[in-house]
Amino acid sequence: MRLENFPDHIRPYILPKLEGDLFYRCLGCGREYSIEKLLYICPDCGQVLLIYDRNFDSLKKMSGETWHELFDYRKMVDIPALKGIFRFHEFIGPMLPLEAILYLGEGNTPMIVANERMQELTGLTFFFKNDGQNPSGSFKDRGMASALSYIHFLIEKGYLSEVLAICASTGDTSAAAALYAAYLQPKVKSAVLLPHKKVTSQQLSQPLGSGARVFEIPGVFDDCMKVVEALSERYNVALLNSKNAWRILGQESYAYEIAQDFQYQLADKAVVVPIGNAGNISAVMNGFLKFYEVGIIPDLPKIIGVQSEHANPVYRYYLESDHTKRKFTPIAVRPSVAQAAMIGNPVSMPRVIHLEKQYNQTAGRQRVFVVQVTEQHIMDWQLLANRNGHISCPHGGECLAGLMRAKQEGIISRKDQAVLDSTAHALKFAGFQDMYFHRQFPREYEIHPDTALMNTPVLLRPEGLDKYPEPGKPLYGEDFNRFVERMVTEIARDLKLQKT
Repeated sequence: MRLENFPDHIRPYILPKLEGDLFYRCLGCGREYSIEKLLYICPDCGQVLLIYDRNFDSLKKMSGETWHELFDYRKMVDIPALKGIFRFHEFIGPMLPLEAILYLGEGNTPMIVANERMQELTGLTFFFKNDGQNPSGSFKDRGMASALSYIHFLIEKGYLSEVLAICASTGDTSAAAALYAAYLQPKVKSAVLLPHKKVTSQQLSQPLGSGARVFEIPGVFDDCMKVVEALSERYNVALLNSKNAWRILGQESYAYEIAQDFQYQLADKAVVVPIGNAGNISAVMNGFLKFYEVGIIPDLPKIIGVQSEHANPVYRYYLESDHTKRKFTPIAVRPSVAQAAMIGNPVSMPRVIHLEKQYNQTAGRQRVFVVQVTEQHIMDWQLLANRNGHISCPHGGECLAGLMRAKQEGIISRKDQAVLDSTAHALKFAGFQDMYFHRQFPREYEIHPDTALMNTPVLLRPEGLDKYPEPGKPLYGEDFNRFVERMVTEIARDLKLQKT
């Protein structure tokens, strides 16, 4: 839709005014820093950062209803920079010119309501938001679009020249980082660190295909993260993990899209997200807080973070009901099918602590919860969801298991509607499904396949047929007719078909 065709009262706002004045603020000592330099931690105290806008209060001058109209009309704009997450430009990168914004098709992922059978089984109305339909197949693209757009902006302004972007990953972060960096070649190159044999073959193929330099490191993600952090402290590299506050800004778009999909009415809604490095739950809280403060949404939804009992440091932290006695302790993780959440020392934990307190205080009651689930329930619920027409990855299964746990604990009731984060495309984790179907899970996963959920192919090679077609050796005439007839008979018997 062309700009001249928009209503007169909305047309002046369609193109962002670039009035943001962003800065980093340390969550430890409170010091503030300019965004003209890449920063990941506070130079003074070493704590993580969040990005704030000195001109944020100016966004309150426009009514919530006008914001609703603006975002709805922007969905029709034929301008690539505003098609994805930067439809919410004023809340993500309000100082970024449109020509600096990198758009590869991220955002606008569908929210699919559970079918009737799943609603009957769970006793709840819920949706899967399929973030696996982002360009690299996961929600990480939201943060990378923001972080790489910012890097592109710094390059264009002359603050940076050639950039080596680097990250640690359990798979999805590396795929997203390599993809977005590749689009900006030769100005940006990428390198990724992966835990050896802890990433699926499908995920490993993605950064390799995008041309990244891939290093496999002994240990788990937490070990890779320590190496990357040391590299970013000693060398001139761009860190692309969620320690990068620009990643958090981009991932806030997940909250904005949910608000828009529900026409900004969130009083009886719950958003369920897996907790890995804790960047996503931080972004979701911050996104809803911003919309609430500006008046775009009148209520804050419940937010439910989910962790496997094999990787549960955040859950353990919140087991202590007295916030004055809480103490965060990193843990050694055990193998999990929810690989992206297999993190024992999440770098965004200070953000979670800060934002959870602010979120609940703003709501006037507890609206952020953390639950724990088993590996068995993660796989069983994922497979059950996919058997009912969804595209759920193990992390989507973790969310569904978490939803059921929240229902058991009285956090969720039948009147609530829940949105579950299916963070990545199920095909990235097809190996776990194969292990389930063939009873090949190593003991440490503590998963015992349910025969009702298992499914394997059936090889039809009926006795009595002495000739079968082969590649390059087709059958003809009576031999082929006999082959087709026997196959039809065997399939009909197996499926218990009735003749017409």
